[in-house]
Amino acid sequence: MHPIMNIKRNIIFALEGRKKNGVPIVKNVPIRMRVIYARHRIEFTTGYRIDVSKWDADKQRVKNGCTNKLKQSASEINADLLRYYTEVQNIFKEFEVQKTMPTAQQLKDTFNMRVRNTVEDEQKEVQISFWNVVDEFVKECGSLNNWTDSTYKKFSTVKNHIREFKKNANFEYFDENGLNEYVNFLREKKDMRNSSVGKQIGFLKWFLRWSFKKGYNHNIAYETFKPKLKTTPKKVIFLTWDELNKLKDYQIPKDKQYLERVRDVFLFCCFTSLRYSDVRNLKRSDVKPDHIEVTTVKTADSLVIELNDHSKAILEKYKDVHFENNIALPVISNQKMNDYLKELGELAGIDEPIRETYYKGNKRIDEVTPKYALLSTHAGRRTFICNALALGIPAQVVMKWTGHSDYKAMKPYIDVADDIKANAMARFNKL
Repeated sequence: MHPIMNIKRNIIFALEGRKKNGVPIVKNVPIRMRVIYARHRIEFTTGYRIDVSKWDADKQRVKNGCTNKLKQSASEINADLLRYYTEVQNIFKEFEVQKTMPTAQQLKDTFNMRVRNTVEDEQKEVQISFWNVVDEFVKECGSLNNWTDSTYKKFSTVKNHIREFKKNANFEYFDENGLNEYVNFLREKKDMRNSSVGKQIGFLKWFLRWSFKKGYNHNIAYETFKPKLKTTPKKVIFLTWDELNKLKDYQIPKDKQYLERVRDVFLFCCFTSLRYSDVRNLKRSDVKPDHIEVTTVKTADSLVIELNDHSKAILEKYKDVHFENNIALPVISNQKMNDYLKELGELAGIDEPIRETYYKGNKRIDEVTPKYALLSTHAGRRTFICNALALGIPAQVVMKWTGHSDYKAMKPYIDVADDIKANAMARFNKL
């Protein structure tokens, strides 16, 4: 009887040592299985991750009673680690019986074949975990930054786009190629213009950056990824002084009385620079004799905005009408209001043709639209800013009212005001 061959081997479970900016990562670290024999050293992924503090390095197991990010328990993970260990031992025994030394490839292949179900589960795990991380990101950033409903909606759209693009998305996928693929998908399948594609990529990069900081994502291709998207500066849609008066003086027909309140609220935004969210939140208690005090929904700034005759008259009109929650003005939903504004603008004859240029890929598209079709509640704020600057009120003062903290956001408006001023100069020629 020949003695059975004895292959010296060592099977170790250990956490992967990764660093970020020279600092070891201690959260959600992959558990690896290392097999060392006959000058070979093979690394296997186990498909599990755990925090360093929950790992017992001596026992090479997860500490009892601990769970990981995906709510997998110590007993569940440790049972699988033991199963992997036993499997590797069995494979070695079979080779010993055959008196053959397995190559690294043979060992790998045999192990993967036998534990294939586990490996497939691991793939599934990866998928689940990517979407789980998306949900965690939304949850954490949402509560940290006090997201409004519209931001949550935005992100649910972002998530739907990615899911439609790649159901089994994972972090590894979004390298340079994957990101480019995604740009093409948004452009071609979703028919987005470049500016929208840019926004979507911006949101995805924000998520990937956050996931990297958290230690979920080890792929930093997003850092350097800048898709070549031709865009044109967005047109600032606002009402000139003449158009504003046109809208103000328009006689609303009897059968369209619902437009009156919409007009009042819109004009109030045109004379105070309020955003829709802030006019909607404006309470009677915020209204003082000569100013309003607003804490903005979007940026949580505290603003004091002086009232002029126009804005005072609108508040006065509704001072005895009761609205729920002590709200000062009759504000309807933003969507409805935007629809009615377009109707009102059309009736009042605000129909100057506006030329808009945008790109889809490299294709330039020019559209001419009458101004009323582009009106929205936000045009109220833009109207205030453009007219205030055109009246010669210094940008610094306007920024105090609007709560714009950086000059960059004001720049498009200043350009518009310069145009208005240039046209004003031409009036001398008519004298």
